[in-house]
Amino acid sequence: METGDISWLTSLAARELLLFAAAGFLIGGLDELAVDLIWICRTTRRRWFMRHRRACAATIAPPRQPGRIAVFIPAWDEATVIGAMLRTTLSRFGDGDFRLYVGCYPNDPATTGVVAALAAQSTLLRLVVCGRPGPTTKADCLNHLWRALLADEAKDGVRAKAIVLHDAEDVVHSAELRIFDRLIERRDLIQLPVLPMLDPRSRWIAGHYADAFAEAHSKTMVVREAVGAALPSAGVGCAFSRRAMDWVAAANHGRPFDERSLTEDYELGLRIHEAGGRAAFVRLPGIGRRGTVAVREHFPGTLDAAVRQKARWMAGIALNGWDRLGWRGGLAERWMRLRDRRAPLAAVVLAAGYAALLLWGLCLALGIRPLPIGPGWRLVLAVNVAMLGWRMAARFAFVRLAYGWAEAARAMPRMIVGNIIDMIAARRAVRDYLRARRDGMVRWEKTDHHFPQLVPDE
Repeated sequence: METGDISWLTSLAARELLLFAAAGFLIGGLDELAVDLIWICRTTRRRWFMRHRRACAATIAPPRQPGRIAVFIPAWDEATVIGAMLRTTLSRFGDGDFRLYVGCYPNDPATTGVVAALAAQSTLLRLVVCGRPGPTTKADCLNHLWRALLADEAKDGVRAKAIVLHDAEDVVHSAELRIFDRLIERRDLIQLPVLPMLDPRSRWIAGHYADAFAEAHSKTMVVREAVGAALPSAGVGCAFSRRAMDWVAAANHGRPFDERSLTEDYELGLRIHEAGGRAAFVRLPGIGRRGTVAVREHFPGTLDAAVRQKARWMAGIALNGWDRLGWRGGLAERWMRLRDRRAPLAAVVLAAGYAALLLWGLCLALGIRPLPIGPGWRLVLAVNVAMLGWRMAARFAFVRLAYGWAEAARAMPRMIVGNIIDMIAARRAVRDYLRARRDGMVRWEKTDHHFPQLVPDE
């Protein structure tokens, strides 16, 4: 092949990849713009046309019917964090009517020993040892906790009012149970915001989770509720009404958490919606209107851990979820499911865009003249640039509100870090999905956790 042919092929590849990516970015950008406009309209209406004093944790009315709240905490290989987490949780929840159910495994004596020692000191803590060696799946562990709750209800004659989910590394808020206790009387699922904690050792990898959740749990969840779509559970900081858990358990042979799912928490929210349950995303200021009542935790700080976690989310929500949940519901519900499942395709579009940039840079460096682009495509590119600017401005604004100016400035370059992680994770997600279909089983690929030394109860 002659040099001219190589130059022409390089230029052709650069143009075709650019046009493919441009089309994908246009579709995705318009989708995000629609969400932004709905959020702006809803927020404007509530702030300017609904004159009422915004509630906070201190002004939540007491529950009409007090009842016990069961908190489920699955724990596999969590000896380094579970002790501090449980002590903090017991301290912040105080003397309320609750009980912590912690699921451990017989072949994890370190974690089991820590939980057993604390359970011996507090009647509010219940150790549940799963029947099989771990790790099984998170859903399997949660189902063991469910059966332990049923046994306690039969023994004590006290029926739980709500079931709350937390992970072994979560930092809870002292007002959390007060909010759940009151609002679960009117809803079947209550989800609080999740605010990833900033890790000075991993400003870029762990930090990109903070950017994503700052926007998703300030805007996207609000829009899902506004359009009447299902609210997916985040798996932490969420409460389910007892009747909703009974619905789901009855439909799944007595197991409310589906052990065949990689993302049982996400699916549980959608199944409650399908059963006619009502959900609410609740974002309230803390006592004294300081901070936000939210769940805080550290997210993966290394590339490998972040890729593994995001691959599990993609495989469970976008691929396995498509198989298991289908496309039921109205237009708004189908739109949100499409948004949930677009991650692998979005990664392909991102990869095409970065490849196009590299090839165009190579053409310019070698003096190869790029192939021409028509006026229609030039307009598409201009629109994409404008929407990219809008997206960066939105991300900056939401991160600033949650974490301040410095993190908002870092959020711009962290968008590239997030893109790279998503592209690597998409490849792994497809591999894991195909392997799970072949083997007929799912695996609990948990990440290593650490618990912060001191976190203000804001």
